[in-house]
Amino acid sequence: MGMLHTGHMSLVRLAAQQTPSVIVSIYANPSQLTTHGEKQSYPSTFDSDLERLVAMNDEMRHSCTGVIRAIFAPVDEEMYPCSPPDSIPQGIGGFVNILPISSLLEGRDRPSHFVGVSTICLKLFNAARPNTVFFGEKDFQQTIVIKRLVQDFLLDIKVVVGKTIREIDGLAISSRNVFLGTRRRAVATIMVRAMQAVRDAYEQNVMDRNQLLSVGNRIMEQERVEQEQLPEDQGATFAVIYFELVDPESLESLITIDPGNGAVLCGAIQMLPLKGGGDGEDQGLRDGADSVRLIDSIIL
Repeated sequence: MGMLHTGHMSLVRLAAQQTPSVIVSIYANPSQLTTHGEKQSYPSTFDSDLERLVAMNDEMRHSCTGVIRAIFAPVDEEMYPCSPPDSIPQGIGGFVNILPISSLLEGRDRPSHFVGVSTICLKLFNAARPNTVFFGEKDFQQTIVIKRLVQDFLLDIKVVVGKTIREIDGLAISSRNVFLGTRRRAVATIMVRAMQAVRDAYEQNVMDRNQLLSVGNRIMEQERVEQEQLPEDQGATFAVIYFELVDPESLESLITIDPGNGAVLCGAIQMLPLKGGGDGEDQGLRDGADSVRLIDSIIL
């Protein structure tokens, strides 16, 4: 989707460590950006993305088995030749839906999101014909969707999942972080703090879903209340979209964890638009006017 960051670059490096020839795809997929306005406002960073990739490629020639051989940056008309460039899954054209995985977690309030993801990935796989593809663990549900896509459509492709890359304070690196600004960025760590507390409880042999989730929910609720009580030019409010303990393969909610099978803690929060704030405050891209959806996951 562009807006390359350290997490993306770690996947490029991982690919170069495991394969001799790497293709990097950069494409802002319109069937993931589900409104025309969202597509129009999505930041274009292609030139800076290209500069980063060229610099990394020069360095990888001396440290990795492989290098970047090509950057695949198609246009809408190439990827959606039979439907409008701003096509969405409810519109005309051919789309792929991996059910029931796509309808869970993110799919509950973004029902077309993974339809767009699976569709564009199948198109990219058909166009580039990779032997191996690399995805990040932060978007855990996406990795399961892609694995099912590969299985269901009999694709001879290996799916490799790279570890989540985090800031020093634990926040998962994401393209969306540039929208946060200083105030929301400080509060955005609340989800990973809650997840770490749940992981600590799990490591103390707590296996019950309700007990584990209550640990994280308590932490997030306390932070939410504290932020709402602050003056509006000081606080950063947020809403919890979901905070779930799921099976690592089916993504179905678990009642209790089987230690032999493990579990994945998946969550999403919405950092709400900023209110107030004086001149000179870093409010992030578009001056804090947009809500920012942040997702994360931790494997237990």
